[in-house]
Parts: sequence; structure tokens; C-alpha cells
Amino acid sequence: MDPHLLRTFVAVARCASFSAAADELGYTQSAVSQHIAALEADLRTPLLHRRPVTPTEAGARLLEHAEPLLLRLAAARADVTRLAEVPTARLAVGTSAPAAPVLAAKLADVRAARPLASVTVRVLERESVVRQVADGTLDLGLVDGVAAPTDPLRLPDAGPLTTHAVAVEPLVVLLPTGHPLTGRAGLGLADLADARWIDAPETAMPLDRLRAATGIEGYRPCLRYEGTDVRGLIALATAGHGLALLPESALHGVSSGVAVPIIAPRLTHRTELLHRGLLDGPAALLAAALTA
Repeated sequence: MDPHLLRTFVAVARCASFSAAADELGYTQSAVSQHIAALEADLRTPLLHRRPVTPTEAGARLLEHAEPLLLRLAAARADVTRLAEVPTARLAVGTSAPAAPVLAAKLADVRAARPLASVTVRVLERESVVRQVADGTLDLGLVDGVAAPTDPLRLPDAGPLTTHAVAVEPLVVLLPTGHPLTGRAGLGLADLADARWIDAPETAMPLDRLRAATGIEGYRPCLRYEGTDVRGLIALATAGHGLALLPESALHGVSSGVAVPIIAPRLTHRTELLHRGLLDGPAALLAAALTA
């Protein structure tokens, strides 16, 4: 399949509109229609319903393959072009919000060793960090998540990325002062299934992961937080708007609320470093500092 046609199909399916996809891709609407028609002719089946614009059964199946395929193509291009590039003193690093303190603590080592290096730090959604490391937009990425004590994180398939464990720490649930459970030395997640939670998928443990870890259909969100500022989430939790599950280090210096360790099931908060192939320059220095 022509990747240009596949990219157009993904854009139309995501936007649910031929005209919106055309604006996003910089094509005319007629060109987008021609791309979709050519892809449908190649696969000999309709891929999109036109009114409203939604994937057919075959289109939905193709979408499952399309985004990983496009990401692998971008990763292959990044790997090949990287070999021909002249090394520079620039460094682009992406991090998920909870992993940002780990990066901040080690970035000083690079800046001291390479004071003239141009450093860019982007705080992104976890999947965006993985994609942008794979396609060469970022030199390094830091992602966090919840895993069993000896397990790696489950990351999207983005091609041949190298991963290193950077930090493993306990998980705590943040309770407002005066909550009935603040006197406990530890809590099991099952004890909290009926509590009211803040749904903050990019700054705390996603609630669907809580359900999967416990096998319990609970953990009802009473508020959704769509930011990447962990301090904003902490302020909401300590004000009583819902519970949040966070790494222990996120609460250093927080004077309000009560953090109680999670003791069952056995889960940890894990931070991993991602990169492509061999590193040099400022990226190699930062990777060495993070994994020391």
C-alpha cells in the first residue's frame, strides 16, 4: 500500500471529515477524495462510509494496522538519515509529566559539560514521547508508568527502540486531610474501588489500569484532569475533589494532604529512558547521567 494514501486515510478517519483532513494535510478536498478512492480500489473494498464519515468494518481493521505501519516507516527514515547527519550540539528531549523531575535532576550534568549545547525539553503525552523518539523528532525520551517490580513498561510498538530503567519507586494514594483512611500504614487498591477518583491519564495512574490491576469494576471518576502539570493534580486531590495514585517522589515538598503507600497488589512506579541506536554528543551524556 502507498504510505501517502494510508496517511490520508488515517487523517480522514481521525477527523471524520474529508475537508478537515484536507486542511490538516495541506491538500485539496478533491485530492483527499482521490487518495481514498485509490486506496479502496487497491484493497477492493470500501473503507469509509461517506455520510457520516466513519470507517467501515474493513476500514476499522485497516486503522489497527495503519498507525503502527506509518510509525515504523518514520522510524526507519529517522534511523537511516541519522547515519548521514553531521553531529550537532543540539539536544531534544521529551518526557511524560511524572517523569519530568527525574530529567530535571540530571539535565544539569549535561549543561555543565556542554554549556553551549542548545537543549529543548518537551512535556508530552506518554505515547507522543514514544512516537517522537521513534521518528527522530526527539533524541531521547523519558516515559513513566505502573508495572510489577521486575517488569518493564508496556510501550507501543514503535520499531527498534532501546530502553533502560531509570527509576523505580513506590506508589502512594493522595488523600485529602481528614479522609477516613489517612490513619492507615498502607492500603490495597481493592480498598479504594468505591472511592471517588480524579481521572488524570497523563499525570497519574490511568483508571483503566487500576481496573486491570485489580480485576474490579470500580474506581469511578468524579473529575477529569486533562493537564500535564502534576502540581495542578495534587492541588485538586488535596482539596477533596478525588483520589490520585502517584509516585512517592511527586509529593516531595507538598505540605497538604496525606500520602498512604499502596501495598497490594505489588506494583511500582517505573521510569524508562528511550532512544534509537547508538548515542553521541549531549544525548550520550544525558543518557549516561540518567542510567548511572
